[in-house]
Amino acid sequence: MDKHKLVITIERQYGSGGRIVGKKLAEDLNIPFYDDEILSMTAEKSAVGERYFRLADEKAGNNLLRKIVGNLHLPSGIFDEPKKEGDVTSPDNLFRFQSEVIRELAAAQSCVIVGRCADYILETAGKEDLIKIFVYADISTCVRRTQETDGITDTKEALNKLNKITKQRRAYHKYFTGKEWEDLMNYDLPINASKLELDQVVELIKDYIRMVGYDIS
Repeated sequence: MDKHKLVITIERQYGSGGRIVGKKLAEDLNIPFYDDEILSMTAEKSAVGERYFRLADEKAGNNLLRKIVGNLHLPSGIFDEPKKEGDVTSPDNLFRFQSEVIRELAAAQSCVIVGRCADYILETAGKEDLIKIFVYADISTCVRRTQETDGITDTKEALNKLNKITKQRRAYHKYFTGKEWEDLMNYDLPINASKLELDQVVELIKDYIRMVGYDIS
């Protein structure tokens, strides 16, 4: 294991501040940060329109929700080579394309990757220099931060958006990994950001990275 190289994946509840944390962490460590940049990179690599990846991004549409209800185990072949013809825009195939890009990014250099089941994709691929983080917060904190970042003044509107996105991410993660998204046992470092400033969360992660032996000085 290379203690000078690491890949940090961050799963996050909507409104917890996890994306902001990931971006600041990457800046502090001077390593690349990948969030929705992955969508455009995957579209370029696959020659599938970026809009298809954005429509499916960490979302479980009606068709996928029906598959989840009818098939509660991990879909077969999601780590196979993606199809280049036929049903190339199916949820499973889009996930295959995206998984390829995530594995390539992680193999190339140290980086921070937000969301998109990257923790599971890389762990399943046998990635060793990997730290899996989950950032969450209580509902009032998530609502407040959603209002601040999204410019929503109405508390109920922010709560509805938060609940909708949480439901989508939970279903997406369950379908493609077979695991519960909010099960803290699936992560190396789950962080409750309710009582912390986001800069403090970043420092907490950096302290953990040092404690497990990585050189980030």
